[in-house]
Amino acid sequence: MDVGNESGSLNLGGTKGLNPAVKIAQEFYKRRGIPNPVVIVLRTERQENSQQFNPENGSLLTEPRQFNLMFKTYVGPVEDPENVAYLRPETAQAIFAQFKTVLEVSRQKMPFGICQIGKAFRNEINPRNFTFRSREFEQMELEFFIKPDEAVDAICGKVANAADIWKESIEPRTSNAEHPTSGSQPSTLNPQPQPDWGWEAWHKYWVEQRIRWYESIGLPRASLEEYWQKKDELAHYAKATVDILYKFPFGTQELEGIAARGDFDLSQHQRFSGKPMGVFDDELKAAWARLEEAKTKELGQRYHDARLKYLAQMGVAAEESSKQAREDADCLARGNYIPHVIEPSAGVDRLILALICHAYCEDQAPDEKGHPETRVVMRFHPRIAPIKVAVFPLLKNKPDLVNKAKEVRDLLRPHLTVFYDEAGAIGRRYRRQDEAGTPFGLTIDFETLGEKGPELKDTVTLRDRDSMKQERVKIGDLAPLLLEKVR
Repeated sequence: MDVGNESGSLNLGGTKGLNPAVKIAQEFYKRRGIPNPVVIVLRTERQENSQQFNPENGSLLTEPRQFNLMFKTYVGPVEDPENVAYLRPETAQAIFAQFKTVLEVSRQKMPFGICQIGKAFRNEINPRNFTFRSREFEQMELEFFIKPDEAVDAICGKVANAADIWKESIEPRTSNAEHPTSGSQPSTLNPQPQPDWGWEAWHKYWVEQRIRWYESIGLPRASLEEYWQKKDELAHYAKATVDILYKFPFGTQELEGIAARGDFDLSQHQRFSGKPMGVFDDELKAAWARLEEAKTKELGQRYHDARLKYLAQMGVAAEESSKQAREDADCLARGNYIPHVIEPSAGVDRLILALICHAYCEDQAPDEKGHPETRVVMRFHPRIAPIKVAVFPLLKNKPDLVNKAKEVRDLLRPHLTVFYDEAGAIGRRYRRQDEAGTPFGLTIDFETLGEKGPELKDTVTLRDRDSMKQERVKIGDLAPLLLEKVR
């Protein structure tokens, strides 16, 4: 059958009711945004094990075509197969490639993190929802390197239980039709990192830290969901992955993923580059020498089994895998290991879109004549508002007001992003800044000049965007007051 997008439908197939196959096809395409799909029946006989028709809905399939999800180019002026290169589909691999350099130059010890922000490119099949899914986008990623659990156990005598630390299970508690979620508000506890934390504790820690960060820039917990991926959804290398989702107007969608990636990335770079990616931990070496023989055998076997599993998954021959895993276990006893990593990875464009969606608001406010009118306001958190404060002289044809307003503007510019506006009625200027999301407005009026008494001289009207309340503030107090409000 073929599918169009016109009003109405065809009831073919010789039955009194709607042909079941037609009904399935219509429902399938309605769920994908085609409101009134027209189903054209090409054949009516039953098909089984066919590669010509979609088994979900009976639609005719085109011939297979190669999808290229990366952008291909050539480095240098000559278009030659040896010069083929691809625009990076993500930013993290540069961190792994430069891991040892950063480690040695910065003189860091485990645990520590490397973060970066930059452009990434993916040849998306279906870019959509404004800037949510696009082919060129900005990513920010953190690779937080930690000791393997076997090293933590050897040094501390135990690995802390993540559920005990937060007094709650890290498993999802409820689910809905679209996403399994945490169901209730996450714990407000904020435990500080400890030496006995293993990968589970660090993973939960970064999930909580990232949600707290979103809260700090104006996205409340109520607008976010945690989606704990099920075992059959995890990437082959991942021990756990949590997606932080935002409730966009077009549906609840992912903002960020926090993955416990084990030692997969550094192991892969070591395999294919031939350069060692392990680190030496003198604390581990000293602790290992104090362990009882039974404990060293237990930890060594656990590390051996984990390394063997990785090598087997990568298709390394059994004999070579066993040999390499044994060597890795011996290295652990000498204080060497390949660090594991927790990776929070977020899309900047998606975050900006979420902030805009959450900030947009319409309410009622009086105009210059006192009549209610609809006010469009972007309620950005002051931390992320593009403009922090606007400065207005009450009248632009009064030189004393204009000069004083420019003095206030210049006073604040070293500390905050300031916008100066003298055009139009003061109410309209307020509205323009409300639409831009500017949280604070300063009006320089005749009281500022001292014309209505010396007690108000060198004070200005400070207006709050959200409440529209106004107060008098001394010019000398503006910078510290506004900086405190912004922070």
